[in-house]
Amino acid sequence: MARKLIEVRELSKVYGQGGIAVHALREVSASVEEGEFVAVMGPSGSGKSTLMNILGCLDRPTSGSYLLDGQDVSKLSKDQLAGVRNRQIGFVFQSYNLLPRLTAARNVMVPLLYNGSRQKTDAERYQRAVEALESVGLGDRIHHRPNELSGGQQQRVAIARALVNEPSILLADEPTGNLDTRAGQEIMGLLDELSAGGATIVMVTHELDIAEHAQRVIYLLDGRIVSDRLHATGIADLHAQTNGEQEQGR
Repeated sequence: MARKLIEVRELSKVYGQGGIAVHALREVSASVEEGEFVAVMGPSGSGKSTLMNILGCLDRPTSGSYLLDGQDVSKLSKDQLAGVRNRQIGFVFQSYNLLPRLTAARNVMVPLLYNGSRQKTDAERYQRAVEALESVGLGDRIHHRPNELSGGQQQRVAIARALVNEPSILLADEPTGNLDTRAGQEIMGLLDELSAGGATIVMVTHELDIAEHAQRVIYLLDGRIVSDRLHATGIADLHAQTNGEQEQGR
């Protein structure tokens, strides 16, 4: 039986106080097992980004608990959370977040400067970065800077950077949001390969065709989980209904 890498119990997040309090998450409980590929969907304001920030140890819940590979990280200090992020979590963002003056290899090396590989030589870190780039099909682009790469190639660099520390979990926030259809399909193909190789992936997306790549889809609405099912089957009607209600409310 696969172990639970992520387990949240009655997780709530409130911003502000009193009459201006915003309940971004309301008693959310869910788990993700090792090797699962899970998509998180929901309309704007449903709590997707808040949940992703907590899972990525970028924020802490107001109440409830978050167990990451058995460790309760919900009440760790900021410094402790930073250590957990660097050791156990790889991030892929919609906007790539690459450093423009660095080559692809140097961008991928950045996480290695903030973990236990400090004792490694620069040459050893560089070689590890090159291997990560080769694993995402960019072995011939190691010396290129971001402005010399296509959007899809930049996202591949970002994925290599997320993988270089061999994290327990890969968190992808709208990974195809800035890409055209073809580049988006290539990135999803790469995520499919990583999933088939045993990677644990949690991905936020608002696109049904992207969510269909996941083994499981969690749907949020008003800070609560309203659906948690295998694959995207049946999500289309729910997605259309909630988005339609949002349009009518504008």
